[in-house]
Amino acid sequence: MNLVFKWKWLPDLAQGLALTLELTGLSMALGAVLGLALALLRVYAKGPLLPLYGLASAYVHFFRGTPLLVQLMGLYYGLPALGIRLSPFLASLLALTLNTAAYQAEYFRGAIQSVKSGQMLAARAIGLTRLQALRYVILPQALRLVIPPWSNELVYMIKGSAIVYLVGMLDLMGRARTIGTKEFRMFEVLVVTALFYLALILLFTVALRWVENRTRIPGLGVPGRS
Repeated sequence: MNLVFKWKWLPDLAQGLALTLELTGLSMALGAVLGLALALLRVYAKGPLLPLYGLASAYVHFFRGTPLLVQLMGLYYGLPALGIRLSPFLASLLALTLNTAAYQAEYFRGAIQSVKSGQMLAARAIGLTRLQALRYVILPQALRLVIPPWSNELVYMIKGSAIVYLVGMLDLMGRARTIGTKEFRMFEVLVVTALFYLALILLFTVALRWVENRTRIPGLGVPGRS
């Protein structure tokens, strides 16, 4: 493999990496908001809100039980049959967000349930409403507990985002495929692309491990993605 030729790929791959980071960052942030709402419904929706519990559970089971690729293809190629056309970027972002929200909902649910139930009772006993107890007592602990599995989800989404090239996105994988096809050097380009992904994941793993250690609550934990 010619070293000079290899360096020619880097600017294009860097542009693809920027798009990968954008998609991953946006989908993780939006998925966290939706996932937390789903988790709260799965834990606290009772009585008149029981139908919302059912809807939240159905959402989680559906998006965890079907492949991300099928979800992406359904949004991009399936919705036009209903008169709804999404751009490649919007379809990719929506698929990644809806998928990760289902997994993050389970991480948040596990973290919330790891906080001893007596803390809610104690908060109510000193005059806090249920919402105030959630905001000031339960969630501050749960959001720290969720960091380890959330870190795993971030790694999964960085790698999982590679499928968006199938709908025409020029992310890191999309750029690699274009360069490899054009230059007839697919193996070499994929090796370099793999190193990009590896470096990115190692960087985020180290950063999030530091955050985890700084916010750790001894003796408590929640499971990772299965």
